[in-house]
Amino acid sequence: MFEPVITEAVRSETRVLHGLVGVAGGLSLWGEDGAAVAGRATGRGSAAQPHPFAVPADRLLPGESWSEVAVTLPSTGSGPMPSPHLGLPPRRGAPRARAWRVPAVDVPFADADLVAEFDGRVAPSAGWIVELCGFAASLVRRGRVLPGVRLDGARPAARWRPVIAGADAVRQAALLDHMPPACRAAHRQPAADTMRAALERLVDGLVRTRLAETGVTLGGYGWLAALSGEPEFEAAPELADTLAGRLDAWFEQASAGAEVRVCFRLGDPREHEPVLPGEVPLPEDTWRLEFLLQAVDEPSVLVPAADVWRDASAPLRRWTSHPQERLLAGLGRAARLYPELDGALHQIHPGQMLLDTEGAHRFLSHAAVLEEAGYGVLLPAWWRRRPSLGLSLEVRGRDPIAHVLRDRTVGLRELVDFQWGLALGGRTLTEDDLADLAQAKVPLVRLRGRWVFLDPERLAAGLAFLKRGGGRMTAGDALRVTRLLPPEELPLPVTDARGEGWLADLLTGRLDERLEVLPPPEGLVGRLRPYQIRGFSWLAFLDSLGLGACLADDMGLGKTVQLLTLLLHHREGPALLICPLSVLGNWQREAERFAPSLRVRVLHGAARDDPAALADGADLVLTTYATAVRDADALAAISWDRVVLDEAQHIKNAGGLAARSVRRFPARNRIALTGTPVENRLAELWSILDFVNPGVLASAHTFRARFAVPIERYADEDAAARLRQATRPFLLRRTKADHGIAAELPSKRHVRHLCGMTTEQVSLYRAVLDDLLERLAEPGETRRKGLVLAAMTKLKQACVHPALLLKDASPLPGRSGKIDRLEEITDHALGAGESLLVFTQFARFGGMLTPHLAARFGVPVRFLHGGTPGGARDRMVAEFQQADRPGIFVLSLKAGGTGLNLTAANHVVHVDRWWNPATETQASDRAFRIGQRRDVHVHTLVCLGTLEERIDRVLTDKGVLAERVVGSGEGWLSALSTNELRDLFALAPEAIVD
Repeated sequence: MFEPVITEAVRSETRVLHGLVGVAGGLSLWGEDGAAVAGRATGRGSAAQPHPFAVPADRLLPGESWSEVAVTLPSTGSGPMPSPHLGLPPRRGAPRARAWRVPAVDVPFADADLVAEFDGRVAPSAGWIVELCGFAASLVRRGRVLPGVRLDGARPAARWRPVIAGADAVRQAALLDHMPPACRAAHRQPAADTMRAALERLVDGLVRTRLAETGVTLGGYGWLAALSGEPEFEAAPELADTLAGRLDAWFEQASAGAEVRVCFRLGDPREHEPVLPGEVPLPEDTWRLEFLLQAVDEPSVLVPAADVWRDASAPLRRWTSHPQERLLAGLGRAARLYPELDGALHQIHPGQMLLDTEGAHRFLSHAAVLEEAGYGVLLPAWWRRRPSLGLSLEVRGRDPIAHVLRDRTVGLRELVDFQWGLALGGRTLTEDDLADLAQAKVPLVRLRGRWVFLDPERLAAGLAFLKRGGGRMTAGDALRVTRLLPPEELPLPVTDARGEGWLADLLTGRLDERLEVLPPPEGLVGRLRPYQIRGFSWLAFLDSLGLGACLADDMGLGKTVQLLTLLLHHREGPALLICPLSVLGNWQREAERFAPSLRVRVLHGAARDDPAALADGADLVLTTYATAVRDADALAAISWDRVVLDEAQHIKNAGGLAARSVRRFPARNRIALTGTPVENRLAELWSILDFVNPGVLASAHTFRARFAVPIERYADEDAAARLRQATRPFLLRRTKADHGIAAELPSKRHVRHLCGMTTEQVSLYRAVLDDLLERLAEPGETRRKGLVLAAMTKLKQACVHPALLLKDASPLPGRSGKIDRLEEITDHALGAGESLLVFTQFARFGGMLTPHLAARFGVPVRFLHGGTPGGARDRMVAEFQQADRPGIFVLSLKAGGTGLNLTAANHVVHVDRWWNPATETQASDRAFRIGQRRDVHVHTLVCLGTLEERIDRVLTDKGVLAERVVGSGEGWLSALSTNELRDLFALAPEAIVD
């Protein structure tokens, strides 16, 4: 972890580069794995000790010189406390300030590029340093600096000082309020003094660097020469004092005068004031540029220059007593940035300028420069919200009569005619509009009665593109071009799409407005809830258009019955439904219950029938993913009406055998059912939707570049919004928290149980940890990832029960804190007449736990794991759901975590952690489903003082490591350093309970 500190006296001022290494303040980046909170060291004369978790100096910035920095950190007797943003538990004991020595490199200027060069993780406090450097660079760029003299050394020294006032003062105050304590861990002075010294050194160094880069020198000797050369200069003490006093007075006057600033207001020709009798009206295209004075801290206080010259500027009295001087001086300085002001300054009392359209455009092009220099700039509202130029696409079906009669189509493969155009603000430009643009001399054009600004390069590129004319493309290509993934060869984005029928609504994002709620079909047994009727209608609507669909309702909201309703509504041939083995029987039962008229066949087992013979005369063929892979050739030879994937996350790996197999099966329509369209990465969503509508999201490589990387790595909200828009037509997502659904469900309550460990568990835990650290310390170790993941599994097993780690048949009672807590929860639930689901990721432990719980409580205990035959698992589920007395159902997480309906239980216990919230939620939702009438209690067992508690805290608090945990399962552990592993896996004293 790299933390920045502002240091003292680390180098001579002659080495200043960009101002961050100096006598009174500079920046160092130091590496450590602990805390960075400023404090005053306790005790006098205590020498700083080496930081125990310091990053080696050669890992900071290779090739840079480094030194040691003494930093004061909150510490305990065992060492420095961890940084709060790491999400690790604090060390035991009362904290006290203590000095530590850490390696550090002095950097010239901190920006995002430099921070990215560091070999390791950068603390969030480094972002504050980057912001401080950006503030200093902004001051220098805008000329908010003045020269000065410093008299605190052996000889006087020239310096450049930042002028902070108005909006800059507000920004400086905000920086000070958010200054991380780590930044002053090497200081003994207030935060304001530390930041001011660093900012002055930054500004001084930046100005000197800028002068050196441009080859500018100021004067030949003395103070002027020192402003662009060596800072110190020779001068008699009395002369140096006089010079410093006058420069300080100039500095104070400039800072005070900045409370009032010159403001420019550009008036649209439509906003001319009424013409008084006897006045000559202004030409139609005349723009008025008005001069005003504005209070910086109250921008609403605006006084026109005419009032200033008439001495009628009473509203400004509280800010300045010399408004006329402020106005004239401000206009004079602004003329250096906008030379056309010179003409106005020749007037005795300058108050405004009259501009033609070309002159108005030239002012608008200087507006940003004036604004950055600190001037107020008020522009017409349309300039701030000027519409963007884009392409328009008009699409027409090749059979207009069919579109009039009904939406008959072959889906995204349908050929359509198209024509390109230009659009401004989402409205397509006519030929007359384009003719007006072609005649315009400047980018500022009156179009349709309003002024617009058009970038010349974008306009030229758009006009050149129109020469391509029109042609033919598929409906899928039109969709990709307009709403999803514009191809790179387009010079402008598509901002307007027009057409007819369903395709027009699809292109414009209004497809759902055409949705007609259908009545339940004949043959459906049972009553659909309102949201289920809408889901079935949505599936039927897309099916009628030849578009695939992904129904991504939460677990337990009835995706099964919605799909069966669709099959009853319309079928032209056999449908193939692929699902996990664990829910194959559930599909059979649900079809018999809700759609008994459907002819359902099952393709599974060693003695299964030929797929072609089975499909002949069937309405629905059920099979598993494993069988689909084995019989892929035979299934690919059948023309299916629909191919449906249940628990579609099974094809989240697009390169996996299952995903490649199911893509081969020909079908009129494809449907995906999943409660978790994205478990870990957006590539999973691409894989599912590419099965549903092949090619609609372009290639996996393109999708990753335009969506996955911007969203996952940089949290790009624009990319996320575009992805939501892109997937909206084909993905229907409803959650249990949605209005209209939540009222039909009971509540779900999460309880975390912190369990202690027995002495036997602790000794096994320590033995595993010691062995891991010893093996990681061996030179040349190349199996780091395997060692870490294996050790993690063993540590989790030690937390569950010694018998699991030792792999023996020893008894369970009295040897595990988790088992004791599980028995307490079970006893309470059974006493209340309520059943339980007990999940574990270790199938072997489930086999050990089942007889123990049966003997302990005398109730039926069932055990479902990956090796349970399909018929046996169906019988167990049915018996559990229909039982007259409460019972216990032990399930392995992989085999029982999806697809099952187990609403007979309202207690869910996670004995061990999978550390993937999505996976655990799926498992919990076996009980929290439609049909559940009692509150569901989810119990999570966590061992106190172990890696389980630390990672659970990260997941609960959404700390720094949460993204790494969720984003890559449990493999993130292998990337941690040995010191990080030691802290994460360490066993705290409070873990032992006996």
